[in-house]
Amino acid sequence: MTSQHLYIVTGSSRGVGAALVQQLLKPGHVVLGIARQHNEALQSMADEAGLQLEQWPRDLGDPLPVARDLQQWLSAFDPAVFGSVNLINNAGVIGGGAPVEQIALELLSNALRVGLEATLLLSAAFLERTADWPGRRRILNISSGLGRRAMAGSTAYCAAKAGMDHLSRAIALEQATQPNPARIVSMAPGVIDTDMQVELRAMDPAKFPDHGRFMQLKSEGLLMSPQACAQQLLARLQAASFGDEPVGDLRG
Repeated sequence: MTSQHLYIVTGSSRGVGAALVQQLLKPGHVVLGIARQHNEALQSMADEAGLQLEQWPRDLGDPLPVARDLQQWLSAFDPAVFGSVNLINNAGVIGGGAPVEQIALELLSNALRVGLEATLLLSAAFLERTADWPGRRRILNISSGLGRRAMAGSTAYCAAKAGMDHLSRAIALEQATQPNPARIVSMAPGVIDTDMQVELRAMDPAKFPDHGRFMQLKSEGLLMSPQACAQQLLARLQAASFGDEPVGDLRG
């Protein structure tokens, strides 16, 4: 009888990623977090409650070895014990704050690798190794409204999120022909009160035209908490309608 559920979350050490992992720590859940940092508080919470959490301190700016490790990790499980297996691609970096020609090439490259290449490679590894698993398979990509509406001073981030949306559309078309198709959604969560927002508010207004908007969002209390965002994202992930449309938005 399939009674366990497997979840893989990137960018899991802080912000929305950490909130997702915290809410996923339940009996019967196997959770893998992938982030640059190890979250000691989450590990203590899991260990004290006897829950299954594994954390990989990895840099998704170099995603190929991480994807290969994920293939090997998934191969070690007995697929029959899982009622569902889920990948949440949450990691991302701004890589901006100025016109593209004023940003170091290394930062631009890293933003695309973390935000887009890692999503593509991890999704491919996940789909390949779970192709014959009998349980429900789902991929949730955490996108952004900036993948659908460009913003000056955030070229790499906009490009990564637009690419995430479109690769989700393409994967959905491919999976539709499979015997046990994975369902995939690229979801824009809205504006969340995370370290990324702190980074945006710290940018030079002379180089970042939307600076005032992000200051206003904070001052007027219009930012969603990571915990509330994670709760809504997981509700969407579990919904029967998940994947009916490959690109979505929590706000509508």
